[in-house]
Amino acid sequence: MLCPGPMNAPDSLNEPAAGRAAPEGQAVDLGRLAGLLGYRLRRAEVFAFQNFAAHLGADGISPGQLGVLLLVQANPGSNQTRIGRALGIDRSTLVSIVDTLEARGLVRREPSPTDRRSHALVLSDEGAAFLRAIRPRLDAHEAEIARNLSPAERAQLIDLLQRLAAP
Repeated sequence: MLCPGPMNAPDSLNEPAAGRAAPEGQAVDLGRLAGLLGYRLRRAEVFAFQNFAAHLGADGISPGQLGVLLLVQANPGSNQTRIGRALGIDRSTLVSIVDTLEARGLVRREPSPTDRRSHALVLSDEGAAFLRAIRPRLDAHEAEIARNLSPAERAQLIDLLQRLAAP
């Protein structure tokens, strides 16, 4: 049962008045959602993924696959555990990504020179050529998602996001 009086009145700072519809075409009042960091991060992520698909979707590469390729390029001979840890990807997901990249001929699993129980990941010649070929589209994607930021703001955002995700 509802209590009469102020307890049932909308909080004018946080909640819209019930029964009032915004005119069509008018921006939706996000209320408290507008100031939630998690919401803003999610919206930025959705935009970045949609933009990635627009620029690189035809290349048949996902953001996760590209991340693995770029880390293998920068860290040749690293094992899957090290790559997965750096990307925050669980083991089974990483195995699936590496299987896909290996089937496309973009990476190779080679015996590890230091641990017989693991494989070293190496970018194949085809993988290196693939990364060279998509570089202009990747750069265009990055430029587009940072279009409203100065170079200093972009660097600051990267630093802030890194700090947010730090243990």
